[in-house]
Amino acid sequence: MGTLVCFHAHPDDESISTGGTIARAVAEGHRVVLVVATYGDHGEVPDDLGDGETLVDRRMQETAASCEVLGVHRLDWLGYADSGMTGWPQNEEPNSFFQAPLEEAAERLAAILLSESADVLTTYDWHGNYGHPDHIKVHQVGHRAAALAGTAAVFEATMNRTEMTRFFEMAKAAGDNGGPEGEDWDPNGPADDGNPMGTPEDEITHRIDVMPYVVQKRASIRCHKSQITDAGFFSQMPDEQFAFAFGHEWFIKAGSTEPLRDGWLFE
Repeated sequence: MGTLVCFHAHPDDESISTGGTIARAVAEGHRVVLVVATYGDHGEVPDDLGDGETLVDRRMQETAASCEVLGVHRLDWLGYADSGMTGWPQNEEPNSFFQAPLEEAAERLAAILLSESADVLTTYDWHGNYGHPDHIKVHQVGHRAAALAGTAAVFEATMNRTEMTRFFEMAKAAGDNGGPEGEDWDPNGPADDGNPMGTPEDEITHRIDVMPYVVQKRASIRCHKSQITDAGFFSQMPDEQFAFAFGHEWFIKAGSTEPLRDGWLFE
C-alpha cells in the first residue's frame, strides 16, 4: 500500500477534481492526505453564517466533512489567503497564495510529503484547469515540492476538454441548460486566464475509473453547500447524468509521453 497526497487550492476543489480518486485510493487501502493551500476566503458567502462565524470557519468545517465522506486520513492547510480571480485586488495581498514565494510554499508542502513518505502527489495542469491564480500556483508549488522531497510520481489533475464538449453538446440536445453558467457556456471558450478549460484529450495520459465511487464524490461535493454556484449545480444534476460526467477523472503523468489510457495512480 502507498500514500497519496492530493494538493488543492481551495475548499471544494478536492471534491470536484479528485473526489473519486481519493475515495478509490482509500477503498483500496492506501493512505490519503489532503493539503489545501488557501481557506477559500473569497468564495460565496452564505446567508446563514452564525454570530461570529466567518466564511473561512464555514469552509474549513465543510472541508472536514468532505474528508470524512471520502475517508481522508489527514487534512493540512498551508495557511495562505485566497488570491481571488485573475485581476482582482486580492491578487496583490501580501498573504495571498499568489504572492507567496515559490520556494517558501514548496518547502511547506515538501515537509508534508517527507513526513508522509509520499508515493504519489497530485497537483493541477499548467494553467490550473481554468486559469485561477491559486490553481496555477498549485501547479508550480506542487512540482517544486515534489522535486525537493524526491516524490517521483506526480500526476496533474485536469479536465478533459474534449469530453466536456461532447457532454455539454449532448446535454443541450436533450434540453438541459448546458452548464453551470447557462446555455451559452462553452468549454472551448476563454476561462479565467483567457485559455480554454482543461486539456484536450490527446494531451492527457490517464483516465481513472471512479464510477463505483461517484456516490461518495457527490456526497463530498454536497458538503460544500455554501458554494451554491458550483456545488449546487453539480449536486442537482440527475444521478445518471452526474455518473456519466464524473465517472472518470483525468490526469497527466508528469514526464510521460504515453497516449491516453485507462490507468491508476498506483501501478
